[in-house]
Amino acid sequence: MILFSRVRGLPVVTDGEAGRLGVVRDLTVDAAAGAVTRLRVRRGRLRGEAAPAWQDVIAVRADRLVVRPGAGEDTAEGPSHHDLLGRRVLTETGEERGTVLDAAFDPVTGRIETIRTTLAELPADRMLGLGDHALVVRATRTDRV
Repeated sequence: MILFSRVRGLPVVTDGEAGRLGVVRDLTVDAAAGAVTRLRVRRGRLRGEAAPAWQDVIAVRADRLVVRPGAGEDTAEGPSHHDLLGRRVLTETGEERGTVLDAAFDPVTGRIETIRTTLAELPADRMLGLGDHALVVRATRTDRV
């Protein structure tokens, strides 16, 4: 497992040619699927942003991410994106469950395993949606008591 916070800020290079694509700004998450779907790569002040698909990531190393050549070239806008880290956590019934501090995920598959919040560690299978306002999670019986 690897933490979101460890990936942010890492350089992204292309395989083979080792050309630098940019730096990881964030990760795009499909909350319903419980997985990272894209990298958000800051390419530089004048070059904008790239959004390569997670399946284009060949390796996650301590000092960089390696992607397939051409990854992210046609996805500068990419799908809608909402930051996970720092997001409020609410149950589907509107109960406050803290703020997201970090998330642990499998670097090979992109599958999120746990969400670390200011109040607890939540299994990723409780995630229902992620939007501008909050990460919405499934309430448990103990949440409703």
